Amino acid sequence: MKITFLGTGTSQGIPIIGSKHPVCLSANPKDKRLRVSVLVEWDNYTYVIDCGPDFRQQMLNANVSKIDGIVFTHEHADHTMGLDDIRPFFFKQGDIDLYAHKRVFKALKKRFDYIFTSKEKYPGVPSVKEHIIKNVPFQLGNLKVLPIDGLHYRLQVFGFRFKDFAYLTDMKTVESKEIKKLQNLEVLVVNALREEPHISHFNLEEALDFINKVKPKRAYLTHISHHLGFHDDVQQNLPENVFLAYDNLQITI
Repeated sequence: MKITFLGTGTSQGIPIIGSKHPVCLSANPKDKRLRVSVLVEWDNYTYVIDCGPDFRQQMLNANVSKIDGIVFTHEHADHTMGLDDIRPFFFKQGDIDLYAHKRVFKALKKRFDYIFTSKEKYPGVPSVKEHIIKNVPFQLGNLKVLPIDGLHYRLQVFGFRFKDFAYLTDMKTVESKEIKKLQNLEVLVVNALREEPHISHFNLEEALDFINKVKPKRAYLTHISHHLGFHDDVQQNLPENVFLAYDNLQITI
């Protein structure tokens, strides 16, 4: 299984428009972060988790020529607003499979009503197939995927376990019964927004505590704000099995 970090930034990305913050002015490419998303590939399958407003650029950066579907963690704009850019895939492949909580589909149908309508559809608009996710295992290609239920402040969000790999973002609260689903992981990806506490995201301390509970062999931090600091400085102070993810990083499991 190959994982490509398409984006590792928070909702505004890094650099933030108009910001003079030192991290936003950094010349290090690891400090430049598109909105958070990953590409998961195994056998002949290719799935994307979340498609934010940088989706088009991320597909070009990773040289993606086909996708088998998009899996959504939740409905916030930085995770969904690239949906219109599935059009090139639709033109080549036909209807695109989407996987999400029923609440997420309700939000997508408001924002992208022209995609989901069945009446007088405008030529060139993509079509999709809806697959509602509940907190039970579901099938992606030849693999069963295990949802991990959590809270993003008060909003329900899903993380996902693919065999020995798990991806969680925008988490603030994860119950112990859900943490038990994450035993014996090779790689855990989890959000770490900044050092200061935040109402709806793990900060760095909370992310490291969560990693200590799960005990994966390796962990990667994502959904990173400029307030966390320079990539290289932060990495120097992390435990030896914890890594700060960066855009276009690829790992194999």
